[in-house]
Amino acid sequence: MNTNQNKAVEFEDLGIKEYQPAWDYQEKLMKDIIDTKIKNRDLPAEEHITTPNHLLFVEHPHVYTLGKSGHEENMLAGIDKLKELEATYVKTNRGGDITYHGFGQIVGYPVLDLENFFTDIHLYMRNLEEVIIRTIGEYGLKGERSPGETGVWLDVGKPYARKICAMGVKASRWVTLHGFALNINTDMRYFEYIIPCGIKDKQVTSLKRELERELTPEEMEDIKGKIRKHFADVFQAELIYK
Repeated sequence: MNTNQNKAVEFEDLGIKEYQPAWDYQEKLMKDIIDTKIKNRDLPAEEHITTPNHLLFVEHPHVYTLGKSGHEENMLAGIDKLKELEATYVKTNRGGDITYHGFGQIVGYPVLDLENFFTDIHLYMRNLEEVIIRTIGEYGLKGERSPGETGVWLDVGKPYARKICAMGVKASRWVTLHGFALNINTDMRYFEYIIPCGIKDKQVTSLKRELERELTPEEMEDIKGKIRKHFADVFQAELIYK
């Protein structure tokens, strides 16, 4: 366990960015943290360099991503259809199956050294879910966990259960990569070309669909602020703006 814990998290909003460059950026941040941790091994405890933490927000142009344990048959669109949808398809190294990212979605990538917080991936996932549950709760929605299925759901256990926020992560040496995707004004038609997260009998939804209205750009920024606040509270972190 890191005796020199750093609870500061540097926040950065990348705006609209293609999936691959955003992934490359995460990988670079992760590598820098891991390199520091390796360096610390050869230093006495009092000389350990504190490792940084990051929280990135981004909005991706249309892209389908397949997790390392995912099944390609859950991608229903072929090359021609992807071109028509102006979407790309990326095999990634996160957990989980297939999902969609697109405009009107808030994607959050925490690149954290969990040794600054706690060394428990299960707790990390539950904390991420808690951040989103608290956020959508401010809009009158009761977010829930679905046993055995990550992410945040509505009406769990009912025939019309639906997922509003997908999650998939990777961790190496307790450093996290990837994260969550919360549907706000997302065009839900794009989910028709996949079996979301490999779950055939469940639906997906968005804040727009649940509230029955488009959220304004100002409201999108407000939601980001709420996510940051709840992230800081749940992780007992201090957010620093880059």
